[in-house]
Formats: sequence, structure tokens, C-alpha cells
Amino acid sequence: MTENPPHILSVADIDRDIAARERELDAIAATLYDLDKHSGLVLLRRFPPTGVTAQRWAPAQEALDLMWEDFGRLRTILDQAHAARTRRRLDALDREELTVLLRGQPMEVARTAIPLAQRTLIGPREQVVHIGFTELVTRMRAAFTQIVEVLDAVEAVNSRVMTDIAPVRAELGRIGTGAPELRSLAADIDDLSTRATADPLTLTPAEIDRRLAEITRRMRDAEVLRRELAAMAADRDATITRMRTQVQTLRTTYERAHLARLAVQRTILSGPLPEHPDNSAEFDAQLSVLAAAAGDPTALWELRGRIATALTAATESEQLAQGLLDRRAELRGRLEAYSAKAARLGVSEEREVLASNRIAAGLLTRKPCDLAAVTRAITDYRQLIAQKSGRRP
Repeated sequence: MTENPPHILSVADIDRDIAARERELDAIAATLYDLDKHSGLVLLRRFPPTGVTAQRWAPAQEALDLMWEDFGRLRTILDQAHAARTRRRLDALDREELTVLLRGQPMEVARTAIPLAQRTLIGPREQVVHIGFTELVTRMRAAFTQIVEVLDAVEAVNSRVMTDIAPVRAELGRIGTGAPELRSLAADIDDLSTRATADPLTLTPAEIDRRLAEITRRMRDAEVLRRELAAMAADRDATITRMRTQVQTLRTTYERAHLARLAVQRTILSGPLPEHPDNSAEFDAQLSVLAAAAGDPTALWELRGRIATALTAATESEQLAQGLLDRRAELRGRLEAYSAKAARLGVSEEREVLASNRIAAGLLTRKPCDLAAVTRAITDYRQLIAQKSGRRP
């Protein structure tokens, strides 16, 4: 900044300016003190930021450092003005000095060497930049806005996340994290907490809403789990008995699924059907070990979940195979019904109708049976009956 000589102030103007500058400096000091206690700044100092937050904080931190430097410059200028004003009589030179201190640009802030190619023979060797009280305050105002914008954003995200997960953490601490679902929930809470601490600005409001809603839902599920574990612990023998029945159901389901799959392989054209190894004996052995032990029912709960998952898979496998067998039986019944209808309408012995019936029946008895081809043949047979009898299909 270049210096323009200001109008020389009177003694009264000098005293008014010094008082005004003193009030400005006191206000700035109070603001900087409050800024230093900003919860966003406290967080950033305690946990060095990463990612997006680090990128946004870097220029704001530079601005903060410059603010404190500029505050020191303001104090230096004002101290110099106070020292000059303490003289008993202010002559013209004294008033000129004070005018420059209060309204000019007395503070050197940069000194840069001028390249030789850009210098004149008797010109300056350096370019010196000065700044004054007014310019320093203006620069500090702009820096303050930039800094507070980042700090408020950091504090808003961190405060919201930490406030919302605090009761969930407290509840987890009460019920424990013995089950895998609870350990997973605790890990996800820790991950969200870490991001809200180290890189809060990477969390968008939509993501915060989504993750907090998911954590809340899983916490409700965890409370249901806690009640289930308490019930299992209170009636351990009955729980084990029910689980043994479930293992037996699993064993018989595996057997039915295996027989249905073999029947499909013999009689129906299909792709590979899922086949699950019979692990009911393994579950039975694990249940016996747990039945002989006492204590935390979490292991029983986990085993019950694995048995239920296996039973679901075995049931689906059985239903898939049995569904194909049932479909073949259904097609056979439909063909018999249409044959009876053709006879009732008096068209069953017509050559085309008879041929269509034989095609469908032949496809049904073929091994393996192509169910899609049988379906098309029966549809053709039904339409032919309708056509020959003069009725709409």
C-alpha cells in the first residue's frame, strides 16, 4: 500500500482519534478472545483436521494467524501514539507524527527486492509496503468473516452428530456389545464420530440424516435383541428345547429338499438347483456344548440365528424343487380337464384335436420334461378345442 500524507490533525482531533482507536482495539481484543474459545476452533486444535475440512481450514487458519499479527500491529501503532502524545507540548512535527500514526500508513509489512532489470540508476533497491490502522481493521474484518464461516460449519456438524449419538452410545454401554449386531452398530457409531471430529465438513446434511436414522433404527433393533437375550437367559432350558426342535425341522427339510431335487433331476428339464449341505448335525453338536455351559446367552442367540438362516435356505431350496414338480402335476391336470371338455363338446376325435392332445401328452411323459414346451402345447390344444367347437378360447 502506498502512503498518502493525511491532513495534519489538531490536538483535539488527536485525542479523539486515540480514544476511538483505543475503543476499537478493546472491542477487537474481546472478539479475538471469544474467537479463541469457539468450540469449532477448540475441536480443530484438539483433533487435526483431515480431508475436506483440512482443505477448507488451511486458508482460514492462515487468515487467523494474520489476524493475530495484525492485532499486534494495531497495538504497536497505538502504543507509539500514546508515547508521542505524552509529550507536554505538541508542536507541528509532533502533530504530524501523530497524524501519520493515527490516520496514515506507518507500519511496514513487507519489503521486496526490486530486480536489477527493473531498477533505474538512482532508483530504490527495494519496494516497501506500509499499512495503517484503518487498513488493518478492514483486513481483520474480512478475515474474521472467513474464519467464523468455517468454524461455525465445523461446530454445527460436530455438535449435531455428537448430540444425537450420545444417548445411543449410553444405551450401548448399558446393554453391552456382546452380539455381532451390537458390535457392528458400535463400530458404525465410532466411524461417524471420527468423521464428525476429524473431517466434519465432509458430512452433508443428507448423509447425516441418513446415518443417524439408520443408527436409531438399529438401536431399536438392539433393544429388541436385549429383551430377547434376557428372555433366553431367564428360560434357558426351554430355549434349548425349542432350538433342538428347530434343528430337527432343519434335518427333515434337508431330506425333503434332497428328494425333491432328485425327482426334478429325473423328470424335469431345468437349470442347476441350489444344493445346501446338511449341517444339522453340526448345529446339534454346538447346541449340546452350549446346553452344558451357562452364562451369557449371546452364543445361544447367535446359534439360533444361524439355524434360522439355514432353515430358510433349505426351505427355499425345497420349495423351488417341489414347485417344479407341482407345476408338472398341474399341467397334467389341465390336460386331462381339456381332454374331458373336448369330449363333452364332441371334438375330441377330430384329427387335429387328437394330434394336439397326443403332442401335449407326449411332452408331459418325456423325461426330462420341458415344462415350457408342455405349457405351449396345452395352450395350443385349448385354443384348437375352442376353434373346432365354435367357441371363444
